Amino acid sequence: MDAKTTEIKQIATQLLAGMLANPHIYAQTSDDMGKGVQEQDLIVLAIEMAEQLIEKVENRSI
Repeated sequence: MDAKTTEIKQIATQLLAGMLANPHIYAQTSDDMGKGVQEQDLIVLAIEMAEQLIEKVENRSI
């Protein structure tokens, strides 16, 4: 696993943890034990946000 992939995973994990902890964004856990549609949507969103943050930082440092 390269450094960029590791960085994206770390940022996505932190973003996801913050989103899951916010009751206004995520009111309840689904019955699918973390594998439901709501959880998967938040995971995808966290990864996309992490990738966009890294891209912005890389573009500014050029």
